[in-house]
Amino acid sequence: MCGIVGYVGRQPAAPILIEGLTRLEYRGYDSAGIAVLGSSGATVVRRVGRVRELEAALPKRLAGTVGIGHTRWATHGPATEANAHPHSSEDGRISVVHNGIIDNAGALRARLGAEGVTFSSDTDTEVLAHLVARSGAGALEDRVIDALEQVVGTYAVAVLDAEQPDRVVVARNGSPLIIGVGDREMFVASDVSALVRHTSSVVHLDDGELAVVTAKDYRTFTRDSHDTGRVPTEIEVSADDVEIGAHGHFMAKEIAEQPETVARMLRGRLDTRFGTARLDGLNLSPRELRAFRRVKILGCGSAYYVGELGALMIEELVRIPAHAEAASEFRYRNPIIEPDTLYVAVSQSGETADTAFAVREIKRKGGQVVGLVNVVGSTIARECDGGIYLHAGPEIAVASTKALTHMGVGFALLALLLGRVRDLSVADGQRIIAGLERMPADIAAVLADEERIAGLATELSAAESLFFIGRVRGYPVAREGAQKFKEISYRHAEAYQTSELKHGPLALIEESRPTVAVIPDDELTDRNLAAAEQVLARGGRVVAISHPGVDLGPLDDRRVDVPRNEVELDPILLMIPMQLLAYHAAVALGLDIDKPRNLAKSVTVE
Repeated sequence: MCGIVGYVGRQPAAPILIEGLTRLEYRGYDSAGIAVLGSSGATVVRRVGRVRELEAALPKRLAGTVGIGHTRWATHGPATEANAHPHSSEDGRISVVHNGIIDNAGALRARLGAEGVTFSSDTDTEVLAHLVARSGAGALEDRVIDALEQVVGTYAVAVLDAEQPDRVVVARNGSPLIIGVGDREMFVASDVSALVRHTSSVVHLDDGELAVVTAKDYRTFTRDSHDTGRVPTEIEVSADDVEIGAHGHFMAKEIAEQPETVARMLRGRLDTRFGTARLDGLNLSPRELRAFRRVKILGCGSAYYVGELGALMIEELVRIPAHAEAASEFRYRNPIIEPDTLYVAVSQSGETADTAFAVREIKRKGGQVVGLVNVVGSTIARECDGGIYLHAGPEIAVASTKALTHMGVGFALLALLLGRVRDLSVADGQRIIAGLERMPADIAAVLADEERIAGLATELSAAESLFFIGRVRGYPVAREGAQKFKEISYRHAEAYQTSELKHGPLALIEESRPTVAVIPDDELTDRNLAAAEQVLARGGRVVAISHPGVDLGPLDDRRVDVPRNEVELDPILLMIPMQLLAYHAAVALGLDIDKPRNLAKSVTVE
């Protein structure tokens, strides 16, 4: 969740650290801090709130060309200056920043306390600073190894030693960490967005690896001091990709980018002649694909809901059982892993801890798992047997929009390929391809109606609680709509299957609790309309998400129309108005849209 930056080089470290933290603020924004090594030791500055508060508090002349920084999403202890990172040893020699959770922090604190250590924070991270400080003499990397041998949990850490000011030592286990390679300077970060202005050459650490980073070079190794020889790779992200441009919020920018990014994702992946998809990254032959008898999809939050949408597509086009499940629960129920099941892990960041743990459980039991991820080189991408990169570009806003749309498109491509190795005809395959080719223009048509959608969103924002309803293909759309609305407007929003209204939820219908109803032009239109009219009959208000030409009767004055596509692909487009409704409701309420309270972008802790 939190963000880490580090720098070793020739330039003043503080401005580089502040810039990196600003770019990582979407990963945590409760508090922030930096530690810079100078001639008189480490200068540590920490502040509650945003990075701008930290920047304003820095000394005018903060010398030093080596430093680390952190922006926090609180886990152990509230957002206070004492709990902000970096944390230091009692003598101030050691400074540590940490992402993750130390599971045995309580036992370690008790032991250290009995040895005379006085703690100054509520955090688990402070334990690390004291462990490193008390690990005896020797090189910093050896002391870090000794400290980590005593730790149980997940971590990405960066450590400074005021008496060894030429280096930063970093380590990873379960939380992402990368090294940026420059010209006589090196960078450390938990996300490439912190580095893109300085380098495009990065080294991804694996779990269990450490590195010593100096201005001239780096060395990667394991805890038993075995050199791993990691070599840099080039990243595709540019500085412009992480700039907000003329948009008021990153979420608005990312919604607006979707026609272009979806067209880019589809480029080279559609085979019209044979009515199929080209997905070489799956690393599966047609014979292997045909051998799968079911598909299990695993994701968290919005990725789980779009996984439900994907399961429906696969069942419709491939005619094999498919099911989505919350990855956060998967490994705890001792799942049965079957050799004829294709497992699909879905994550925007590729670092979602719960999903990564599910991937490891599947592989531990011999299952075949592929990933739908947006970040090249991410943990899930590297640990899966193959996958589909989403190519949505960086997504900075905490609430996912374009990445979710790309996930839906990714499932459509997967369903198309699986269908064509089984019983889906060439003609039907070509029909799906034609629908996918129309999708960028269809998304643009929805965005062109933004002003009308904004008006409806402003009306909805006045409600303290809302229902979102949909049926079959429309139910995952409703779930994602409720998720978006609650994430950034802080209004209670609950999704129900339309058919379930009469089995309880109708008791809650009243004028002050509006309903957003997904009513596509399909085989269930009449039933969806009848349910919406039951809401109206009980004094409720309804906003309908539908298709042009559908006679909505009394709902007609509060409707949003989405272009018709192929019926299997319609749910992807029906999600676009949900993004705009949530965004404009939050705008109307004057909220911090890109950084909603209590949430962070990349959930790397359980």
